[in-house]
Amino acid sequence: MPSPLKSNPANFVRLVVTLAFTAPIIATASTHAASAAGGLSATRQAAHAAPKSVLIHRVRSQGIAVLVNGEPITKYEIDLRKRYLALGAGDIQKRAQSKFKSLIKAKSTTEKLRGILRDTIKKNPGKSKEQIIALFEKRKKAFAKRLQQRAVSSARASVLPGLQKKALDELILEKLKVQEAKRLSVVASDDEVNKIIGSIAKRNKMDMKGFDKHLKSMGAGIHTMRSRFKAMLSWKNVIRRQFGHQIAISTRDLDRAVATTDADEKTVLNVQRITLLFAKNLGQAELARRLGEASQLRTKFTGCSMTQSLANQAGGARFANLGPTEAGKIPEPTRTMLISAQDGEMLPPTVGSAGVELWALCGRKTVEANKTKRDAAAEELRQREFGVLAERHLNDLRTDAHIEYR
Repeated sequence: MPSPLKSNPANFVRLVVTLAFTAPIIATASTHAASAAGGLSATRQAAHAAPKSVLIHRVRSQGIAVLVNGEPITKYEIDLRKRYLALGAGDIQKRAQSKFKSLIKAKSTTEKLRGILRDTIKKNPGKSKEQIIALFEKRKKAFAKRLQQRAVSSARASVLPGLQKKALDELILEKLKVQEAKRLSVVASDDEVNKIIGSIAKRNKMDMKGFDKHLKSMGAGIHTMRSRFKAMLSWKNVIRRQFGHQIAISTRDLDRAVATTDADEKTVLNVQRITLLFAKNLGQAELARRLGEASQLRTKFTGCSMTQSLANQAGGARFANLGPTEAGKIPEPTRTMLISAQDGEMLPPTVGSAGVELWALCGRKTVEANKTKRDAAAEELRQREFGVLAERHLNDLRTDAHIEYR
């Protein structure tokens, strides 16, 4: 069989990579750097495998940088914190995109793709043109993914030097917070911390192990996040213990706060939803079919007691009893349509992100604005007072602390 590359190179494959750049997930929250002992232990474990020059570098990088009331903060911890902070750097995505585009346009990239194509043909003699193209496309995507990882790594590395002071300041303050929590015996438990991290992982559709792997792929780790949450939760416990009895919101202050907010009433809607899920390869015919099925289901609807059974009758459908839901949390235009509907009415089908949706209004109630506003205003005033007292107490702790820079 003649080589597809030689017979028709122009039609055989496009060598220009046109991939959409996807920024990594940030979700969120923060850092538990490894302890000094832990870091050094890891170094010792690698001693037999690592070259002497590499080992010396690691030992130096994990040495003690600061002592806070006698407790160490290592260079390794600072490095981990910088990497974590880099995930949320404002312009890191822009830098990564710029780097990725420059890599794509580089002459070396085109040459590398040509080499991959030649290698694919050489290693698959006798295969058809279509098979060769499929194999090449797979390798091309893997190559592009590596380029993307290089771009992201380069972008992160470019912002790390500017995060040194911020990382160190954060670690010092966290050390003071946890020390104070230990003194008062109110340190947050590991279960509390893991519960929060687990919820973040779940929102990103991962388990804890997968979430940790994902963070490590972005240069950080779950240890940093765990440390940060532990300090945050412990500090809240400190402030409640120390100053909770001092927080008293006067009626006058509350009335003044309420008067400055909007007077709109809050409508709570009791809603249900059927979603007729899309097929993987959604086209106009598939969309029209699902809309037709949804319309048929709507004609059978006589009340909210039968919504779930209707969903069970439909193929590939999902039922959700959302219950009492604030109208403001329902996306438009569905929100306005539900507010305008009568109780026990099902709306006409609409297209959502996962499929064709049928919303049913099962009831509503209006919460008096005054009570809602007063509760929200009271909580805001309490948090404001706690914030002032917390900042003052932390400043006092830092002033009294013995901080030794190495």
